[in-house]
Amino acid sequence: MYSTSGEHTRVPWAAHSYNVAFSDEIGHFEYCSSVNPDGTCAESVNDPGGPDGDDVQCRGPEESLRIRIGGCFATDNDFDGVSYQPNWPGSATNPGKDQRLHPRSVLFSSPTFNGGRNYSRVAFEADLPRIEAADFGGNCDRSTGANCVNPPPGSNFYPIYTTRNSDEAGCLWQLGGTHIPGTKQTFGGTSTAEFGPLLFLDYPGPGFTPIHRTNDFRRVLPNNPCRRS
Repeated sequence: MYSTSGEHTRVPWAAHSYNVAFSDEIGHFEYCSSVNPDGTCAESVNDPGGPDGDDVQCRGPEESLRIRIGGCFATDNDFDGVSYQPNWPGSATNPGKDQRLHPRSVLFSSPTFNGGRNYSRVAFEADLPRIEAADFGGNCDRSTGANCVNPPPGSNFYPIYTTRNSDEAGCLWQLGGTHIPGTKQTFGGTSTAEFGPLLFLDYPGPGFTPIHRTNDFRRVLPNNPCRRS
């Protein structure tokens, strides 16, 4: 069914334009050490800036079953939470320090079709303009692209996809920084380079009137750099 998937194969009700894809959603955790009765964060000893307006839907450390850490799970509109800090695998230049402080990366292979045939091209996409938009408290104008930026404002880090080779599985994708041991390809080495320029698409509006806007940064590669063997 999806053997001819390409740039025009998309789900028009989603911010993303992707079709056959791997997707990782970040931006739903901020530390919170004390919670107000209404579920907002009262105090966060791990956040020097303290609680702010998007620290809602919170649970205190006493509700954790194992590691006593509290947190808030709403959308991180100002990009200052855990997801946007250099806590990812490969975000530290020293391999020993990185291994001690950070988890190992998720690893996955490229999708195939018809019994193992590889797709000829791949693309990178990040829906940052959607989260930076005014209805989330940001300044991104999705009609013009003004103030829509990558990396997002307030972030100290934004993860990217890189590749590595495995003796057992061949080429694998990984997610994090550029310093994961064994990394082969970094695709520019920054989120700005990897995810490319703003992408404008038409979306169905009221009465099926098209709405032309940007929700994503997207970069289409001319090849598949991580073919599955």
